Parts: sequence; C-alpha cells; structure tokens
Amino acid sequence: MGILFYESEFEWPMPIYHDFVYQDMLKYIMDFGVESEDRTGTGTKKVWVCAMRFDLEDAFPLLTTKMMHWKSIVYELLWFLRGETNIKWLNERGVTIWDEWADETGDLGPVYGKQWRKWVTYVHNPKLHDWAPFPVEIDQLQNSLDLLRANPNSRQNVVTAWNPGEIEQMALPPCHLLFQWQVMEGRLNCALYQRSCDSFLGVPFNIASYSLLTHIMASMAGLKVGEFVWIGGDVHIYRNHFEQVTRQLERNVPPKSPQLRILRNRDRFEDWQFEDFQLVDYNPMSAIRAPVSV
Repeated sequence: MGILFYESEFEWPMPIYHDFVYQDMLKYIMDFGVESEDRTGTGTKKVWVCAMRFDLEDAFPLLTTKMMHWKSIVYELLWFLRGETNIKWLNERGVTIWDEWADETGDLGPVYGKQWRKWVTYVHNPKLHDWAPFPVEIDQLQNSLDLLRANPNSRQNVVTAWNPGEIEQMALPPCHLLFQWQVMEGRLNCALYQRSCDSFLGVPFNIASYSLLTHIMASMAGLKVGEFVWIGGDVHIYRNHFEQVTRQLERNVPPKSPQLRILRNRDRFEDWQFEDFQLVDYNPMSAIRAPVSV
C-alpha cells in the first residue's frame, strides 16, 4: 500500500488505510527532523526527501484522522484545469485558500493554471526574413491527455509548473512543480515531485488533489486508475504546527478509507463540475486548525 524509508511500527504491506502512510511520515519528521529557519520566519523541523505510494484502485487517500475540506480541494483543482490565475473564480464558490497571496485585484501572476494550460514559448517563423520570434501557447495538460490516448507507453508524458522565466512574476513559486503519467496494464499511474512540503496543512491537500486529477485523466483517457506516488524534497513541519501534529498522531486511524466515484465524464477540462464527483464512506475525525505560514 505505502512504503516510507525507515522501520515503522506497522507491518507492510498495509491494507487500504491511507492514513497510516501519512502518519508514519509525520512521526518520522518529528523524531528525526532537523530544526531549521525558513522563508516565512516561522521555523521548521525538516527532513530531506520522503515518498509515499497510494493505490487509488483500493481507496481514495483523503485523510480521515482529521477532517479535510473537500470543497476547497475540488474547486482548486478545477480552477487549475481552467487555467485560472485570479482568486475571483474561487471566491465566487466560497474558497479562500489562495487569498493571502493575491494582490489587490485578486491576481496571483502566472501560477499553476497558467503553466498547465497556457505555457508561453517563442518560436521563429521561417517565412519571415528577419526571423522575428512570436509567442505560442502550449496547453501542457491537453497535450498530456492526447499523448495518453495516442501512445500510453510514452515515457515523456510530463507536465511542469516550474517556468524559470516567470518565477519572479508568481505570487508563490510552484511547490508541487512536476508530475509524470505512466500506464501499466491499462492503469494510469501518476508521480508528483513537490519541492517544498508543508506536511501538516499542505501535503494532505496535495495528495488528495493529485489523486483526484489522476481519476479525471484516467476517465478522460479511457483508463483505470492505478497508483499515485508522492515525492517530497524539503519535507517539513512548521514550529507552530507541532502541537497539532502531536494531537493527530494520538488519534487512532478509522477502519476504512473513502472511495471516489465519478458520476459524469467530461470531454473538456473546462467542463468538469464539483457535482461530477462523489465521496463514499468519508467519515473523518474532527478538524484540527492550524495557522498558514505565508
């Protein structure tokens, strides 16, 4: 089910209880992490590189040891799929998770949605004598879906949000910056690399978001879901989350993880709706509040 990198108190392979994998990582950081300062001034305890593996055919990895805000997870992903970079669309749907980073007009610069759907490159027109470059938009996500359909065995099916030429224009450089698709035996697998990982608040959100994206891509490509593999670079817990992490680690994992059902498939990324997804058997424990470090 999931594999980390040190001897756990749990025996592997685990059944479908996704929380065990995540809880194991939190415990590892608290036990062996190094105290460090960071960009936000909050301070962290951190480790270098962790990995978690989730079988999406077994269950959907939405944490049950604390309540997750499903509405925000889904709408943020739909916002990415639409190529949006202004918080207005999110705010109209009651989602405020990006508000702290937006400017007075709600703009965030060329963040995830822009890079996924409208990456700009410059090419030369050989018909012009002066070879003047002109901008061309690349829809990475659509190209990725087309490649899944045309050549599912391709090892080049990668989408990146890390655009060095536009980093300075972004309100926040991409944390989850690159993901790759792979197909085996008709099952779609996804691997995500995340450079900076807020393990208490951000990582559970990211795991659920990319697992949902894998379901969407598999549905659109006519494939079954396979595994989602999360890989983190700088994996940390903020100092002002230590108490919350300790409280979460004291909780017993509920006996069952939820399932995800897609109620309606869509032909275009822009057409997906919140109502197209149904969570089944999601019975989480109470939420654990914690401040966001901006």
